[in-house]
Amino acid sequence: MPPALRVESLSKTFARGKPLFGAPRPGVRAVRPLSLSVARGETLGIVGESGCGKSTLARMLVGLLAPSTGSIEIAGKALDTADPAAFGRLIQYVFQDPISSLNPRKTIRQIMEAPLKLLHGMDRPQRAARIAEIFASVNLRDEFLDRYPHEFSGGQAQRIGIARALAAAPQIIVLDEPVSALDVSVQAQVLNLLADLRARFDLTYLFISHDLAVVEAVSDRVAVLYFGSVVEIGRAETIFNAPKHPYTRLLADSAPVVGRPLSAPEQKGTELPDPLNPPPGCAFAGRCPRATDLCRRVEPALEPMSEDQFAACHHPLEP
Repeated sequence: MPPALRVESLSKTFARGKPLFGAPRPGVRAVRPLSLSVARGETLGIVGESGCGKSTLARMLVGLLAPSTGSIEIAGKALDTADPAAFGRLIQYVFQDPISSLNPRKTIRQIMEAPLKLLHGMDRPQRAARIAEIFASVNLRDEFLDRYPHEFSGGQAQRIGIARALAAAPQIIVLDEPVSALDVSVQAQVLNLLADLRARFDLTYLFISHDLAVVEAVSDRVAVLYFGSVVEIGRAETIFNAPKHPYTRLLADSAPVVGRPLSAPEQKGTELPDPLNPPPGCAFAGRCPRATDLCRRVEPALEPMSEDQFAACHHPLEP
């Protein structure tokens, strides 16, 4: 059986404005060529600092951005931007800000009907039955359908966003920081709901977040992004308990833990490399306490560290 999602050499470079005089300026590489696969029914967590390329990757996967290079396959079928509806029927997106992701001028019923009409061509009775089924699955009352987005709390709006994604009957849902804008108590409710929906509808999730505790709790595997590249990938418990890449260790040590005093983790710098002038070799070398001249000259490849763990590091951490 082919994986639910496979990407090969996927990258995104944003063009810069052409100068009035002189040679054209090189573009900004938001995502460097990366390859990964996600098994059916799996939750892959994607973590990294702001600016590492998480959201750009997500937007390419759902067709909101055209990749500069590479290919995307869902269930063994290659996708391109020639038919946007093909993306919508297979993969959907849940946005970070639940309120602003909903059209304020449309009722919830109109918002819910859009994917059913555009992607599946359902008539009115079919749409009504499908919406009732989805609303019941996300624990929302039918009376909400004739209200507008501003009338809901953040938690209710996020449930509506999840319901809208489910309306298209996708195989994969990309969750871009789906609980970061919610209160802690509401976060737990939404995460439990997502777990139930994954089992009920046989869904595959890509869960993007900067909250390592949430990612570790919900993910089967985790991919760590830095400067547009995957620097480590593996089982969630392995990644956080025995990281091989110094950047993964930095992320884990930076997360606050109850009972552990707050202290700055060991690193040589605090800033990401300049995307307009990327350094040679390993992009993390300027911040890494283990960096050597080899790291500054040669970019490390993603290589196996164990049976289910890969890291791109010339000097991986020992257990």
